[in-house]
Amino acid sequence: MADPKGFLTVRERELPERRPVPVRLRDWHEVYEPTDTAVVRRQASRCMDCGIPFCHNGCPLGNLVPEWNDLTWHGDWRDAVERLHATNNFPELTGRLCPAPCETACVLGINQPPVTIKQIEATVIDVAYENGWVTPHPPERLSGKTVAVVGSGPAGLAAAQQLTRAGHTVAVYERDDRPGGLLRYGIPEFKLEKRHLDRRLEQMEAEGTRFRSGVEIGRDITAEDLQERYDAVVLAVGSTERRDLPVPGRSAAGILQAMEYLPWANRVALGESVPEQITAEGRDVVVIGGGDTGADCLGTALRQGARSVTQLEIMPRPPQDRPDGQPWPTYPLTYKVTSAHEEGGERLFSVSTQEFLADADGWVTGLSLVEVRFVDGRFEPVPGTERELPAQLVLLAMGFTGPRREGLLEQLGVEFGPRGTVVRDDTYQSTVPGVFVAGDAGRGQSLIVWAIAEGRSCAAAVDRWLTGSTVLPAPIPPTARPLMV
Repeated sequence: MADPKGFLTVRERELPERRPVPVRLRDWHEVYEPTDTAVVRRQASRCMDCGIPFCHNGCPLGNLVPEWNDLTWHGDWRDAVERLHATNNFPELTGRLCPAPCETACVLGINQPPVTIKQIEATVIDVAYENGWVTPHPPERLSGKTVAVVGSGPAGLAAAQQLTRAGHTVAVYERDDRPGGLLRYGIPEFKLEKRHLDRRLEQMEAEGTRFRSGVEIGRDITAEDLQERYDAVVLAVGSTERRDLPVPGRSAAGILQAMEYLPWANRVALGESVPEQITAEGRDVVVIGGGDTGADCLGTALRQGARSVTQLEIMPRPPQDRPDGQPWPTYPLTYKVTSAHEEGGERLFSVSTQEFLADADGWVTGLSLVEVRFVDGRFEPVPGTERELPAQLVLLAMGFTGPRREGLLEQLGVEFGPRGTVVRDDTYQSTVPGVFVAGDAGRGQSLIVWAIAEGRSCAAAVDRWLTGSTVLPAPIPPTARPLMV
């Protein structure tokens, strides 16, 4: 453990200061001020000798949280990052993007604010990069086996790095012009500066992983050709079919899916030119969807100079404190205020969009709302609560329904389950021999930690299938669930 009395003497939860809202709305940099390592070490000292560290179970990666907390408190940053990398290929990503289920499972959190595990994780890896401790780990020998990984999001990258280090020749195919998947073009720069992603990709290339960007499998290369070229295929194509809102007026211009709007903004933030970009500047913006993607749209619209931003959610406003029905150590559904919510905008709960309104030119001008209540398993409108909300830009951030079937998946002939995801067995193999599935394509829309965990586990299964055994971490069955909601 860390300081035996740390959780008694340091009772406050300290996080890095966020830059002032008026300042950060003028740029696309991450919102936090530089980290004070003394504060991080003090927070690490709060990690207690809890006997059974439920943070392990709360984290799909099984991160060795108490171990690197203890090392951090002692200032042994180098060993701390080694313990961090033992279970997580990309702590610089999870330390910025994960909702931290480990913290809601922290034993200290029963009667005190939990340890700031996520911030400690991010600081440990940042210190490691600053000191040059993150170096390539190429394999000692090659196996002679080849693997194609389709998709370069967190699941694909984790699988590729593990398989490369096991000695296989791995090629990662990405249909966008640069690798990273939604990490690059779906996550705003103010949440994840792409320099963190790029330096990890440089490490992977130095280890031997090959990246093939701008190549869409199923169009540029057929599934049959891919199977002939490689001994195994890993599908890490994500869950990209966007949930739509089929109400009257949906065909009006100015109604965009979040994953149309955000990539344009990210490209511009990275210095690229997007000739047909639609921005929020000077417009009343409505974001439909109350999750993280909706918050990303909110922060992006504010930086673009929106006149107003309103975020709609059909569910009731969550409680401020942990509900009785979601006790420790489960992950509670509580009211969250992200950095984007601090910056402005309005949030409306228990509302449903009935119709989109448009002008004579067919551009959206607003939408018709009604308040709803949950009765007998369904949402019912509340009579007399109808109203109109002005909007010249509407962003749909309502999640995803599964992987895209056209092209690669249809050509492969894989089977799909009732939730629209690709069917796989306990070894991550689909119904097509030699074709494996990792991440959201098999699990459904989920967290970055689940994507990395599945990528690592799938890599071990592929390695065993190719060679008969594996030294990679033992697979977690795809049906596994943590002790959380």
